[in-house]
Amino acid sequence: MTQGQGDYRILQEAALRDYLASLPDITALLGGAPAAWVITEVGDGNLNLVFIVKGARGGIAVKQALPYVRLVGESWPLPLSRAHYEYLALSRQARLAPGLVPALLHHNETLALTVMELLEPHIIMRKGLVAGACYPRFVDDITTFMARTLFFTSDLALPAAEKKEAIAAFAGNHALCKITEDLIFTDPYRIAEQNRWTTPHLDALAASLRDDMELHVAISRLKLKFMASPEALLHGDLHTGSIMVTEGETRVIDPEFAFYGPMGFDVGAVLANLLMAYFASAGHERAPGERRDFETWVLETVEQAWGGFAQKFLDLWRSGANGDAYPVSLFAGEKGAARLEAERQAYMQRLFTDTVGFAAAKTIRRIFGLAHNIDFELIEDPRKRAISEARAVRLARGMMVEAVAFRTILDVTGAARKLRDWQPELSG
Repeated sequence: MTQGQGDYRILQEAALRDYLASLPDITALLGGAPAAWVITEVGDGNLNLVFIVKGARGGIAVKQALPYVRLVGESWPLPLSRAHYEYLALSRQARLAPGLVPALLHHNETLALTVMELLEPHIIMRKGLVAGACYPRFVDDITTFMARTLFFTSDLALPAAEKKEAIAAFAGNHALCKITEDLIFTDPYRIAEQNRWTTPHLDALAASLRDDMELHVAISRLKLKFMASPEALLHGDLHTGSIMVTEGETRVIDPEFAFYGPMGFDVGAVLANLLMAYFASAGHERAPGERRDFETWVLETVEQAWGGFAQKFLDLWRSGANGDAYPVSLFAGEKGAARLEAERQAYMQRLFTDTVGFAAAKTIRRIFGLAHNIDFELIEDPRKRAISEARAVRLARGMMVEAVAFRTILDVTGAARKLRDWQPELSG
């Protein structure tokens, strides 16, 4: 159910209770008297309020956008319309990848508020990775999510007119895109007020990024690709903090950065966050080598995430390519089929090169930009944290500047393994 009446106001506990009590479907789902509902604000992200509401019969999650960046405050205003784009993206993802996003229960566009299925006993995947947990269902689920949401919103699956209308539907989400353009593709490579890093240990490394012209060219090319290549509907922020898991289930949440962009951005975000979990792991050890099994699983998951995604994407292309790109009529007969298959492989190689570059960009921004990962942040010893971060940055710099040298996913994981015990020179 969607509503749009009334004026925007920030709903704290009492106001939220009254609002939910006015919704018969939600009241029935929660059960009991509204006065007895337990409401807890749990938002630990950078932008929004998030509440868990529990009644006698069940529970829900409620997310409300704030008119500013929560991490910074009212000095950084942000459009409430991002809640609309998140709702729109979740609706489309639910159709394309059923069971892999939370069920939508209610949306009020004016209040920038969405009520969703309460995911229990799921936890934020990043928290599980910090603890060294492995998730056997993750690869199959995330590769299905990425392959289906990216393929079926691309020119490979859609008529050109439908694709252009879809691009237009998300084009207004440019304020969130601007955050990405600045925080990922620009600020870490210059002096910016919001930047921070593990100081003083990474001071010299931070300065080197600002002087590295080859890196500046590489990140600028990626930024242009991000801005000018509306290949498919992206989640836009697909990291391990936007994925909730149990051993048997995966749910992708928080697509408020959704827009039409280059596919490699989403795929690269997943790989980058797994690689950061790998490099952070040593900093969480209580005894040398105790997390080696976890680290082996993480790198195997990186390999399988790309391999599974590529295979599923190609399978969809071979069986469901009804879009206006690569029209079947141009590839008739055995000769045409063979040539089209060769082009599919070339397409995936280009997509892999994009993925490698975007993964590098996501890594560097999490170490030198505004919003960091708890993978590194929860390493208590700052020197150990800096060592883990420097290893990740060394790999990322190579992946970005020499992306074409990484021809396969094994090149990426092989390079990561070589850096596992590398000892960087730190400042301070």
